[in-house]
Amino acid sequence: FLTVINESQRRQLAAASYSSRYALGLFYEAGTRIDVPWAAQYITDNPCVRFISIDNKKRNIESPEIGPSVVIHTTVRFGSEHLDSDPTEVQKLIFSHLERIVPSLPKPASIKCQKWRYSQVTKAVPNSPGQMILHTQPLLICGGDGFTQSNFDGCIESAMSLAEAVKSH
Repeated sequence: FLTVINESQRRQLAAASYSSRYALGLFYEAGTRIDVPWAAQYITDNPCVRFISIDNKKRNIESPEIGPSVVIHTTVRFGSEHLDSDPTEVQKLIFSHLERIVPSLPKPASIKCQKWRYSQVTKAVPNSPGQMILHTQPLLICGGDGFTQSNFDGCIESAMSLAEAVKSH
């Protein structure tokens, strides 16, 4: 039996922690108008909804042939409190909060509720700035924002660290 990682590496990887949250996708028929004056909005005063995006507007790809979509992200607290709840009930809860925030939202043609058990890193892998070399022969390296921070800069930092590690081996 060959182990991929040693005990020290396993402890380091296990020390990382992540937030959990849900995302709700609302999909509409072509020609549906989402009548709000913004493409995305960060919500600070709701216990459930943290972020709403009219995705096609945000990406500047509005088209008469393709229906709009709306993406809703929940708060971290809501995500952790409902992590093991029935997804159908969670979807109803998120939708009820959304209707209070954006009452003019039309009825979607379809809805997709996605649970992210591991959404964003809250505590990165310790002592691993951007990556961790698991083996040298053959070279096996892991990286990502779990080794830095959950934002674009963290992803770039990890990518640079991974590139340097590969280059030096």
